[in-house]
This record gives sequence, structure tokens and C-alpha cells, in this order.
Amino acid sequence: MRVKKVQNVYQLAFMPTVFPVNCYLVEEQEGLTLVDCALGFAARDIALAAKTIGKPITEIALTHAHIDHVGALDALKKQFPAAQVSVSEREAKILSGDKSASPEDAGKPVKGGIPKNIQTTPDRLLKEGDRVGSLEVVLSPGHSPGSIAFFDRRSGVLIAGDAFQTRGGTAVSGTFKPLFPFPAMATWDKRIALDSAKKLTLLQPSFLAVGHGRLLDHPVRFMEQAIRDAEQKLKP
Repeated sequence: MRVKKVQNVYQLAFMPTVFPVNCYLVEEQEGLTLVDCALGFAARDIALAAKTIGKPITEIALTHAHIDHVGALDALKKQFPAAQVSVSEREAKILSGDKSASPEDAGKPVKGGIPKNIQTTPDRLLKEGDRVGSLEVVLSPGHSPGSIAFFDRRSGVLIAGDAFQTRGGTAVSGTFKPLFPFPAMATWDKRIALDSAKKLTLLQPSFLAVGHGRLLDHPVRFMEQAIRDAEQKLKP
């Protein structure tokens, strides 16, 4: 695991040179908010990182329910039983292992690795504008139908889940990058993902933190270029 800190946010990067999977610890006054849970094997290192920081994990917030973002959820909930688990309502259904399309999905099937045996049930279903600690919830569907991002207006850190990737080059979810094609292959709706990418860019973040790839500072120009690339690829 590789750790990088910007402002009050710690990026925990697993397998960073092979198949990077990131999660984030956000430091609050009394505890830590964990955004995403990486893969199952990551639970021990996430708990150790919290111990090193010196605060307990009091919130677990999920950007979406693909297995590489929720794999360690059950193990971490056992270690931090008081932690409140939060996810969007649409992703809660996927977290339960149900990958069937909902009426609002326009019949489009959910893609990507769907968890099959997660036992933890969410304590809170998030909607636009809700807050988890210092983080503001921003609905950003596309990669999955209920994806959300978290924005810390104090520091300008945007934790975007898979709405963008930086591994293989900064890209909007759904834009195929040969050096790391997996987020594109798992994207539910490319056009909705593009709309969400534009919405997130309007926040003018100071830092972009994603599920796969390095953390970017001053990221807006890279996000805008990724949007232009996605628009070009989606032209009929």
C-alpha cells in the first residue's frame, strides 16, 4: 500500500503499479471518514492506516458498489462497528447483490463486478447535497447508475470515485484507455457519465482523487481535456 496526503485527505493506493485501487481517509476533528473500501484483502492495511493517523473510522461512505470499492466493507464494519455506512439509494440495491435494472435505468443493465455476499447493510441512504462529515454529496451517475462523489469545500478535494480515472491518462468514465481499460468496460452509461463529469468539473476542485490512478492537483485543465476527448469519441 502507498499513502499520499493532501490537505486533510489520505489516499491509500493498493497495487499502485499493477492494478491501482484507491480508497481515502478524510480526517475530521473526532474521527475519520473512509471513502470506499477497496478489495477484501485491504481491510488490515486500512485499519492500520487509521491507527497510524490516531483516530477511529467513524464514517464509511461509498461512491458506488462495484466490488473493488466495497470488498473490505464487512471486515471493516466488524473492526469499527460504530462506523455509519452511507451509500446512495440506487447503489444500496447493487450492494445487496441485485444487479437487475431499476425503472430509472432505462432498461440498461448494470455492468462491472457486482458484490455477491456483502452482509453489511447501509445505515444511511445519501442524496444530492447531503453531508458526510465535511464532505458534500454530489450525484454523479454514469459509471454506475447511482454513483456519487464527495466534495470537501474546505480543501477543494473532490473524491470522484470512478467518474474519472487517472491511470493510463485522465479520462471520463467510459472513455477507453488502452493502458487501463477496465473502468470503461464497467461503465453503465457513457453519455450520462459525460454529463456527470461536466457537473463535477464545474466545482473547480483543487485536487482530484479517483478510484484508479494518482491524485491530481490543479486538475481542472485535465478534467476539461478528458471531457473534450469523451465528447469526440461519443460523436455519431
